[in-house]
Amino acid sequence: MKYDFIIAGAGCAGLSLLYSLLQEPTLQKKSILVIDKDNKKKNDRTWCFWEKKPGLFESIIHAKWNTLEFLSSDFEEKLDLGTYTYKMIQGIDFYNFVIDFAKKFSNVTFLQESIISINSNETSANVKTIDNSYSSNLVFNSTAIFNPEITEENSLLQHFKGWVIKTEEPIFNPEVGRLMDFRIAQEHGATFMYVLPTSTTEALVEFTLFTPSLLEKESYNSALKKYIKEELNIDNYTITHEEFGVIPMSLAKFKKNPKKNIINIGTSGGYTKASSGYTFQFIQKDVAQIIENLKLDNNLNANLSFKDKLYNWYDRTLIDVLLSKKLTGKDVFTKIFKKNSPEKIFAFLGNESSLLEDIAIMKSLPLKPFLVSGIKQLQNKN
Repeated sequence: MKYDFIIAGAGCAGLSLLYSLLQEPTLQKKSILVIDKDNKKKNDRTWCFWEKKPGLFESIIHAKWNTLEFLSSDFEEKLDLGTYTYKMIQGIDFYNFVIDFAKKFSNVTFLQESIISINSNETSANVKTIDNSYSSNLVFNSTAIFNPEITEENSLLQHFKGWVIKTEEPIFNPEVGRLMDFRIAQEHGATFMYVLPTSTTEALVEFTLFTPSLLEKESYNSALKKYIKEELNIDNYTITHEEFGVIPMSLAKFKKNPKKNIINIGTSGGYTKASSGYTFQFIQKDVAQIIENLKLDNNLNANLSFKDKLYNWYDRTLIDVLLSKKLTGKDVFTKIFKKNSPEKIFAFLGNESSLLEDIAIMKSLPLKPFLVSGIKQLQNKN
């Protein structure tokens, strides 16, 4: 059997695309095969993002905030997000929501198999697993098969360990999240904590770093224990959930269309924002564009817009500044949050700002290091 679409990988990107395909009347009857090595039964991650209006997945939002704190050595501020809301979705809620919806469609098939290769010719694409081979008109890939080489020279890794902790006494204010706390040691590189309370007795506490390499396993636990005790002043708590993740923040080029009839989505397609690691909302924007192009039978291999290229250049410039240690991540983010309104910062980080707003953000930062790195990235064709 030849499918209309194969979705290789059932993570955030693959399932977001599946859900949107099934929401669109002109596409929902297409034959769709979804392949992933995992059964998606674990609560393996948490996605946080911001948006102005209720989104496709509003019904499974676990918590949300209109006020966030930014903390650094010489600057502390409670941030009113204005028209934006910061939202959290738990991985298991997302998986269950999309998969349960998709099971209502007889034209959707799920397979739990390990993908080993994806290839194509002029008329179709082929996905090979350890046991079988499947063909389709189009493959949407979110696996790492076509990813560029990630090295310490071309990339920072955003790596994080998070604990959901539950306290005996009411300690947290669930109305205020802590977006970034840079008051902790910075010896490894850009390092911060964030704290997202979901009730007066429960919060996600996450230790996050932007560095070329990972730490020893116990280092993450030690940092979390120290912060919870010394900064949150909590001695008695229970860890109800743990998560660990690594996101590439890279100068390497992630190809949108590695081969004919194959479209990379999610991180594989370059939709993890290189300067921040945020992914969820960028995936939703890409999926919306894919659906629109499929509806209109447009070319899915279309080039990036000028604005997309501009934001990519901003991201690559910041990564180069951090990799070359011209400035620290703590310095960069502190200056941005100190001199700009939260609404303009979130618009900038979400690729939704105007050119004048971009210039205002840039004026917050020292010119020379960004000028040198920006010119370098313009000259870099790789």
